[in-house]
Amino acid sequence: MGKAARIVIVAVIGLVLVVGVAAYYVLGTRHGQDLALERATAGIFASVVPAEYDGLRVFLCGTGSPLPGRAQACVAITAGKSLYLVDSGAGSQATMQMHGQPMAHLRVLLLTHLHTDHITGIPDMNLASWVMGRNEPLRILGPEGVDRVVRGYNEVLALDRGFRVAHHGIHLLAPELGVMHAETVEPGIVVEENELTITAFAVNHEPITPAYGYRFDYRGRSVVVSGDTVVTDTLEAAARGVDLLLHDVLSMRIVGTMEAAATAVGASRPAKIFSDIPTYHAHAVQLGPLAERTGVRMLAVYHFVPPPRNYLMERIYRHDLPDGTVLTRDGTEFRLPAQSTAIHVAHP
Repeated sequence: MGKAARIVIVAVIGLVLVVGVAAYYVLGTRHGQDLALERATAGIFASVVPAEYDGLRVFLCGTGSPLPGRAQACVAITAGKSLYLVDSGAGSQATMQMHGQPMAHLRVLLLTHLHTDHITGIPDMNLASWVMGRNEPLRILGPEGVDRVVRGYNEVLALDRGFRVAHHGIHLLAPELGVMHAETVEPGIVVEENELTITAFAVNHEPITPAYGYRFDYRGRSVVVSGDTVVTDTLEAAARGVDLLLHDVLSMRIVGTMEAAATAVGASRPAKIFSDIPTYHAHAVQLGPLAERTGVRMLAVYHFVPPPRNYLMERIYRHDLPDGTVLTRDGTEFRLPAQSTAIHVAHP
């Protein structure tokens, strides 16, 4: 062995020893643990997303469905200083918190429909934004029946609100700000404030009716969130010329295979459910023609049925979608600067 090789080996061994000693110090000593904890904690609060954006900032807080694998349906849209949510399924608030979203600026939560995978995260969103300093009651807008859902949640959480106010005090948690307000909406403009217009449009998610999608227009930029639907004329009209179309998506290849597998082993109940699902979601093969007809600048898919859990499943989705389609995941973010045509995409 040459002298140069021996020097390299000694250097590598030395580096390994240094790294090992440093790792032991951080993980094995109280002082090291405390130092690492302080720095990690400081990083958490330093990484909070700015509360204001000059344009539309779209954050995917839930890209899944009732089938397991991801947080359930939720889209967060920042326009100027205000934050708006479309739906809030289970696990979506945890995604918001992990990515430092500005919860104190949440103003309105819009519901596309009242399926559980779109509404069970509402209490967590309400609590988190209240604790973080939301300065007005959270408005929950949605189709007929939204008042019943919100009334039920307010009652279920009444004891919890009292406990938290008693613990932290009314100066930190004003009791009236923990009570949600419901508003039933119909197709048309549902929010118009600070240069932002949000328009509801009817979609087809039969037998769930009414069901809506929402279009956001702000300072020359536009986003459509489809909600759960098959392709319809009203959806096409709302999406025509939009910058970003976020659409739910179903893989018939995967769902059909799951139905066949359930049938083969005599699992009749799952087989029946899998046979029903395709009737009220857009199939992946339909979204390319939709994007072409409407002239959308970018097509992205969320609310996967089922959520892709590996490379193979992603490839199956991509095979049926046009080139350039963004397959979102929990934490994906789009930035659309005001008065521009740019769309910046970042994945976690």
